[in-house]
Amino acid sequence: MLRPWPKYNKILWHFKSPCGKTYLFIKNNMKKLILLRHGESIWNKENRFTGWTDVDLSPKGLEEARNSGRLLRENGFAFDVAYTSVLKRAIRTLWIALDEMDQMWIPVNLSWRLNERHYGALQGLNKTETALKYGEEQVQIWRRSYSIRPPALEPEDDRYPGFDPRYRDLASQEIPLAECLQDTVARFLPYWNETIAPQVQSGQRVLITAHGNSLRALVKYLDNLSDQDVLELNIPTGVPLVYELDDNLKPLRNYYLGDRAQIEQAMQVVANQGKILPRS
Repeated sequence: MLRPWPKYNKILWHFKSPCGKTYLFIKNNMKKLILLRHGESIWNKENRFTGWTDVDLSPKGLEEARNSGRLLRENGFAFDVAYTSVLKRAIRTLWIALDEMDQMWIPVNLSWRLNERHYGALQGLNKTETALKYGEEQVQIWRRSYSIRPPALEPEDDRYPGFDPRYRDLASQEIPLAECLQDTVARFLPYWNETIAPQVQSGQRVLITAHGNSLRALVKYLDNLSDQDVLELNIPTGVPLVYELDDNLKPLRNYYLGDRAQIEQAMQVVANQGKILPRS
């Protein structure tokens, strides 16, 4: 008796041999997309709001990037094209991961639309100290609310992205003073729909190396998460997230590569940022 095949497999043709056995020739239409949050940054380590501030990886983040490349290689992944933001922590993570896979030669596309969510005037502040000053509940609203922005930068602030040459081609209305996750979704999805999704649809093997909130924006869209459900989504640093997609780029399943207990611990670290934890 033949077992049913997953819906993403199609039978191209079959024949019955002289001895009576039936042979099926299968076409696998499943697409795979790999999402990778950058390794721990220096400001992740210091528990600071980072946003568009261009900080580098910590020593732990460098090792996470190397480990992500090893995991991808050991699990048989290879890529045709990669996408990342214009922030060095994501770019460096991608370089290191591709180097571990001996794939530094593939095309790499950088876009500001994959940047981290802009945390406005909170950028550079310690999350726990900010919670002590404004209250844990308020900080969690700024961090996790889908549609509430944190306090905005002033345009004359030295941290304003308009002073950075990498954004010189953007219209002033495209340069944020602060963003909520809803804003991040709004800037990411056009790039996904117009640039990345067609590559995945055509069968290209795509790696996206980006940031906690820009990846949460994409996961929200792919998994059709509610505005409330996405608040509980915590993406750990430096752990490859595999999406298996059907012909319409609807998820069949997703999973992280690596040790489950370690991944869950890393997710909890993300969830605890901005909380006032008891001293040990």
